[in-house]
Amino acid sequence: MRIGISCYATLGGSGAVATELGKALAKRGHEVHFIVSGIPFRLGLFQEGIYVHEVETANYPVLQSTPYDLALAAKMAEVIERYDLDILHVHYAIPYAVCAFLANEMLGDRKIPIITTLHGTDITVLAQDPLLRDVIRLGIEKSHAVTAVSQSLIDQTNELFSPKCPIIKVYNFVDTDAYHRTEQIGWRHHIAPNDEPILLHMSNFRAVKRIPDVISIFRRVRDRVAAKLLLVGEGPELDKAWKQVDELDLKRDVIFLGKRDEVASLLSLADLLLLPSAKESFGLVALEAMACGVPVIGTGIGGIPEVVEHGVSGYLTDLGEVEKMADYAITLLQDRSLWQIFSDQARTRALAFSLPEKVNDYEQLYERLLTVKKGGAPCVG
Repeated sequence: MRIGISCYATLGGSGAVATELGKALAKRGHEVHFIVSGIPFRLGLFQEGIYVHEVETANYPVLQSTPYDLALAAKMAEVIERYDLDILHVHYAIPYAVCAFLANEMLGDRKIPIITTLHGTDITVLAQDPLLRDVIRLGIEKSHAVTAVSQSLIDQTNELFSPKCPIIKVYNFVDTDAYHRTEQIGWRHHIAPNDEPILLHMSNFRAVKRIPDVISIFRRVRDRVAAKLLLVGEGPELDKAWKQVDELDLKRDVIFLGKRDEVASLLSLADLLLLPSAKESFGLVALEAMACGVPVIGTGIGGIPEVVEHGVSGYLTDLGEVEKMADYAITLLQDRSLWQIFSDQARTRALAFSLPEKVNDYEQLYERLLTVKKGGAPCVG
């Protein structure tokens, strides 16, 4: 198949999943065309069967802002026609699903099936805005199939939109061959010279990730256990995080690493992952951490409980319970036998979300869509 994929190219779970899916599809012999604003951050080195088409925009004085959405729709239509794509898989309802619909409208009789994968913020945040809700509804209704990354997200979408076609659950995945615990002796000694346990948080540093809670949890842990905290990523809450670390006199024990590509190596350094998010439709970083044998301390909201089993592969609390999260972290850090049990169980749990199985799910869905298109049915659910 010739498959188009459009997603955010920047740091985040939706772009990571879309890129890893495209790479896996190309390895299976499909021709994959990424239609994106820039090189996807997880794409890596050249791979046969993968093409990247960057959306170009221009500034016009008559327009109040750069018309990226229109440029994206035009690029989608161009790539579909030029490369004779069979299917277009977009990740995020807005702008991608809406732009895909516009692209199909431009193509007239050359329309192709559109599959939209909902990843979370498009529903849990953007769809709460009355100005955007009907635009998101349009993107969902005009898709030929809609998937979501957790049952929690399906429930929220159904409550908001009551879509005509059932939403299909396809969990996010992890490449467990690439994500497994490896020894990082030199790097670990540099970060924790006295073999202190290492806690890690990795995100795009948006307010929903509750970075102040991450730092507060760590402060409580460090009051009782000598430890280090790695903060990986960048975003709007970064400056506040620096100030909080300074005010709490934690600068010697908190290391800001910025954006990094070597995710599996970083996770292999960690003893615990902190994920106290206010909203998390799946929590891809939790799954990747578990694949590397890292137990998760987080909130039991959204799709996280569908991934992390409380008391088995980590501990989950209600939102904002930083003291309880710190207590759970200390329990695991002070009992290495218990930590090892949780680490092994985390790895076992991650194997249930393997890359090959989920790629099979998407391949089968693509094939169903192409069959349905020939039969004239409006959508697949």
